[in-house]
Amino acid sequence: MELQQQIAEWNDQFHDATPEEVIQFFLSHYKKKIAFSSSLGAEDQVITHMIADINKAARIFTLDTGRLFPETYDLMHATCNRYRIDIQVYFPNADLVQKMVKKRGINLFYESVESRKLCCSIRKLEPLKRAFKGLDAWICGLRRDQSITRHDVQMIEWDEANQLVKINPLIDWTEEQVWAFIRANNVPFNSLHDKGFPSIGCQPCTRAILPGEDVRAGRWWWENPETKECGLHARKR
Repeated sequence: MELQQQIAEWNDQFHDATPEEVIQFFLSHYKKKIAFSSSLGAEDQVITHMIADINKAARIFTLDTGRLFPETYDLMHATCNRYRIDIQVYFPNADLVQKMVKKRGINLFYESVESRKLCCSIRKLEPLKRAFKGLDAWICGLRRDQSITRHDVQMIEWDEANQLVKINPLIDWTEEQVWAFIRANNVPFNSLHDKGFPSIGCQPCTRAILPGEDVRAGRWWWENPETKECGLHARKR
């Protein structure tokens, strides 16, 4: 069966499925050829909890850009201890970071969208490519209502940029559902969430939001909403 047809059938098959059912199916289907990419955000913590209940040996990895909040490192440690799992950590190439900083400056991302995307590319996309080696699919914590750039994301889709099947188990969940699950299951979460940070990335590029602001308003707040993606979720058509 052609892959695009298979993806369409999967979306029909799992239209009313729970996230746990989706995760269990694809972990079983792809076995060692699938991994969960966690940014340690609230949604990702929900998925980590679900994966740990299904298969503690399933591969989970995260990207350490070198500019993360101390609270994020604390959460990584607490999560591994709570679930007795190993979260693999991928770091950017030191030579590439040094060359970028020497040429553009340590805080180049404030200068232009181009410079910010360069930083994201070196600190996130390059290590992500290494993390993806040998995989056929990856699991992600995207939700449609997170931003205008994600409204047309499907539960299962073809990731053209990375040449992988991408599974978004929480795609239809609301923010309220995410937090209800976290509270009900005592899931570890980043303490910054209680300080006005609904979306947490690198420290220099993340701020708390004001009441009534979009949940991703604190990410790259100096840019227009249409540019607020780092490239991890680029969608080619």
